[in-house]
Amino acid sequence: MPSIEQLIPFFIAAVIFALIPGPAILYTAAQTMSKGKRGGAYAAFGIHIGGLVHIIAAAAGLSAIFIHAPLAYMTLKICGALYLVWLGIGIIRGKLDVGELPHVKSSMSKKVFFDSMMVEVLNPKVIIFYIAFLPQFVDPTAPYPLWLQFIILGTIDNILFSLVDIAVIFLTAKVINGLKRSQKTQKVMRWVSGSTLMGLGVNLAISEK
Repeated sequence: MPSIEQLIPFFIAAVIFALIPGPAILYTAAQTMSKGKRGGAYAAFGIHIGGLVHIIAAAAGLSAIFIHAPLAYMTLKICGALYLVWLGIGIIRGKLDVGELPHVKSSMSKKVFFDSMMVEVLNPKVIIFYIAFLPQFVDPTAPYPLWLQFIILGTIDNILFSLVDIAVIFLTAKVINGLKRSQKTQKVMRWVSGSTLMGLGVNLAISEK
């Protein structure tokens, strides 16, 4: 493992990155608005598992494919963007039953988890982030292999991101519970959450990197 001198700046940098509002935070908030606290929890868990997939891929060196193969990177990015837009449209067109917000049905929970995991997996920026961030803190001279250091550091980073997502879930749910339970409010919530996901998709598609 890296030395304490390396782990301390890694932890500080990881906390800073986790606290910066990003697509995962907006996505989790949007799902919480649409499906309640439990739905937001499944969304955060899906994002967490998707992040682990990227960490393993980075440790295995698969990120080099996206760095040196622009077409593969662009294809995955467009697929991820279209998936986000499709989810956003589904939320806007769907029925938001406020009475069911605190408890998402089991089948819906599985769908939220799968959708969220796929959103994270289909975002090539995540794997590029790990391959750009983690190498600064691994120690080639350590008795542990580099891939293991990648996985350990990446897992720590992923947990920090997930903890922030959980905080966002509770904050968003508290705001929702304070809103007036009316048809107009439900419609606004659908449009805000759906538009947020669509906006994330468009941003991912048109971003240069």
